[in-house]
Amino acid sequence: MPPVPPPRTYRVKSFGCQMNVYDGERMAELLGQQGIAPAADGEQADLVVLNTCHIRERAAEKVYSDIGRLAKEWGRGDGSAPLIAVAGCVAQAEGEEIMKRAPSVSMVVGPQAYHRLPAMLADAVQGKRSVDTDMPAETKFDVLPARRKVGPSAFLTVQEGCDKFCTYCVVPYTRGAEVSRSFNSLIDEAEKLVDAGAREITLLGQNVNAWRDGDGRGLERLIEALAVLPGLARIRYTTSHPNDMTQGLIAAHRDVEKLMPFLHLPVQAGNDRVLKAMNRSHSVASYLAVLDKVRAARPDIALSGDFIVGFPGETDAEFADTIKLVEAVGYSQCFSFKYSPRPGTPAATMPDQVAPAVMDERLQRLQAALNVSQLAFNQASVGRRCAVLVERKGKLAGQWLGKTPWLQSAHFSGEVAIGDLVEVELVSAGANSLAARLV
Repeated sequence: MPPVPPPRTYRVKSFGCQMNVYDGERMAELLGQQGIAPAADGEQADLVVLNTCHIRERAAEKVYSDIGRLAKEWGRGDGSAPLIAVAGCVAQAEGEEIMKRAPSVSMVVGPQAYHRLPAMLADAVQGKRSVDTDMPAETKFDVLPARRKVGPSAFLTVQEGCDKFCTYCVVPYTRGAEVSRSFNSLIDEAEKLVDAGAREITLLGQNVNAWRDGDGRGLERLIEALAVLPGLARIRYTTSHPNDMTQGLIAAHRDVEKLMPFLHLPVQAGNDRVLKAMNRSHSVASYLAVLDKVRAARPDIALSGDFIVGFPGETDAEFADTIKLVEAVGYSQCFSFKYSPRPGTPAATMPDQVAPAVMDERLQRLQAALNVSQLAFNQASVGRRCAVLVERKGKLAGQWLGKTPWLQSAHFSGEVAIGDLVEVELVSAGANSLAARLV
């Protein structure tokens, strides 16, 4: 590539999980530290970072499609295209292959090395293409810039990687082994987030409840320490594994007022044979036992989960067990997906792959059951009074949107400001949100 002028504007496009959203924010902050400004809405950017996710089927091909579209549609008036960087899990998995197939890409950087983006950008300006998919001993968190301004709700990554090796999942290969950040560094970053405007912090990790510091403290100890920070009103965490729900963490839902009554605890299937084939390391009974303990500690807790339909070998009867589990639990919200084979995972080569049409039909049935469950939870909330964290303006004049303690979207009108915690009464419910009035 020939040398190009240093970029003046950037755009980061993040796909997939909340961890990617957090990583995208940190990359934006890195670029801002270099004097590069975010491109205004609708304007072309000099540098585009595709922060990719590798979970779904054909993820890599969609990235190549995005690259081609960028090179074609985002070309500037002088005939040149923007600098393109591919980051995230597809970058980690594909590496040099992206550079071979997509000559318009200047940089490929994995999720553990994006703190090196400024140096890679300096090379790109000189016309040098580079790939960095290392998982360096020097953690990226040691060199990322301090948080300056955030919204009322902010993410804080406390743990990365996964040691569970579910047979369908690429995360252990793209994010590496489980690594926990130090207690002190997390308290320090949380304080900076609060100083920058955060009223609520969501702790993130591929297995967030596997977080442990060098002194053996578990996630509940971190939550307890965060709860005493002045200005921080709410704490959440996601995503958890059933096997890491310790009694101490369950008790924190009872004892820590700032820990919100919401738990995202993926189960993936409602049949023990399928769970064993997935290498989930829990059974339906042990999963339900955890939920019983959580509900005993916090009776009003809202429960969320993840489900995969059409895992290799799943029968109609085994899928029916998943529907029974949904009906038994009463989820407030869930994510559901069709199984998609990921190259290099054990499940991709398992026999009895389920036909796409069968997966489509099962997903529709599952989502219908989940929608019934979510609507019932929302309807049961009508009449409650609760605090809502105001996050943004609504579509209508004078309307505001925010989250209840149970992570429901609520809309209302009144004299408030973004970042306020206001008391409302929930007056009516839909499948995806509730109407409220200021008390």
